Amino acid sequence: MFKPTVRVKTEGDVKVHKRGAPSSRYPYRLNFYDKPPTLDITLDEFETAALTRLRVLTYLEALQQRSLPSAQLSSTLAAYLKQHLPLSANTARTADLETERRLDAIGHWVLRLSFSRSPELRARFVRAETALFKHRFETDDAAERSVFLHALDLSWAVVSDAERTRYWPQLRDTMWWAKESALATETWFKVPWASVPDLVAQRRVFVRAGQAFVPQSMQISLVLQAFSARLEAALELTAKNLPRLDEDERLAPVIDHLAASFLSGLAGAEYTPSDSAALVTAEMVDDGIGLPLDEALIFWRRMFATTSDDKFNKEYRYNIRHSYGQEGRRANYPPRSCQQILTTHQPGTGDSHGCPFRHFSVDNLTTFLVSNYRIERSSPEMKDILDSVKGSAYHVACTRLFEATRGVKKGEGLGGGESVTHPNKFTARSIEIEAERVEGLRME
Repeated sequence: MFKPTVRVKTEGDVKVHKRGAPSSRYPYRLNFYDKPPTLDITLDEFETAALTRLRVLTYLEALQQRSLPSAQLSSTLAAYLKQHLPLSANTARTADLETERRLDAIGHWVLRLSFSRSPELRARFVRAETALFKHRFETDDAAERSVFLHALDLSWAVVSDAERTRYWPQLRDTMWWAKESALATETWFKVPWASVPDLVAQRRVFVRAGQAFVPQSMQISLVLQAFSARLEAALELTAKNLPRLDEDERLAPVIDHLAASFLSGLAGAEYTPSDSAALVTAEMVDDGIGLPLDEALIFWRRMFATTSDDKFNKEYRYNIRHSYGQEGRRANYPPRSCQQILTTHQPGTGDSHGCPFRHFSVDNLTTFLVSNYRIERSSPEMKDILDSVKGSAYHVACTRLFEATRGVKKGEGLGGGESVTHPNKFTARSIEIEAERVEGLRME
């Protein structure tokens, strides 16, 4: 496998790739990732590629958990991939295919290294990668897809003409919706029935003597099964050899962070406050987030109303100023993301921090949503939220709450299908929506 370095590449080290030209290293847009890349990469590229792909996988998972219509899920994911992890076809004239496919491959292999450590991580990684491959397979250029499949040499047994004639009534019954003209040109493959459990469960294939007769029009099930089976085997092999890997000690924190991010279902970037944050005052804290230092001091002094001025100044004022970068080493600490809240500093008895979706019991959460957000106990919105919580998809539950209380169509999230990954994003977008509503009323 590749070994990351901290070498800084000069212009002479970089092989120039002509835009729009097919990549010699990555001849196809689709990839089974059978061969590890033998590359010399920088530590920064190692981390950047992994984080980019991790954000895509967690975004894809969030879309799936929100039960969007297939067409909306596909179009939303396509837009996100185009922005964050584009992967163009060989027919693209202006795309840098080498750069796109290099980033894609490096990201996959780094995450494979990170997520081979436990059965839970391996299973989730296989599901997410298979879903990503499925989307790319379905949207790939038909001619390029055909060439790619031929190169895989999956060795599917083609049903002979004699077998086709012998079992024609059964084959026709499994495709009762198809026209006779389409059936006449259909090709069937024979594979072990366990290879296509989804088709068997839906009674969409004829099974005899342990073999499933799969029509070429349902080829995607065979391809996805082959992809996931190979990836599962590769992850298990990686897990066995992981203790013997001669890893650079600088990689351990990166790999641990990636695994923690994936388990939490989040991989968002840090929140960068906008100029509007300065408009929030201590009087508005119940309606907004982002207090400037002076207002934070006023707010917390009121919260500690029974504490003397002397004790407040000695025990609390310094810490508040320190968190704003005005004391000590003067680092301006960013507000905690959802991932940090979910995975670090878990609240104990008497504590008031944490995520209500993660740390409240179902009964307490239900009561909280009813009393604070007026979500009715028997409403579809409450069911969606509680179902997400039971599935540990806390960010999905939070996103559904945002939609239900901000008048946003289900599936839109913060905009364009984006899920909540930071408390401040929840609030900032809420303020924007309210401002848009007020402006609309003013214009009327």
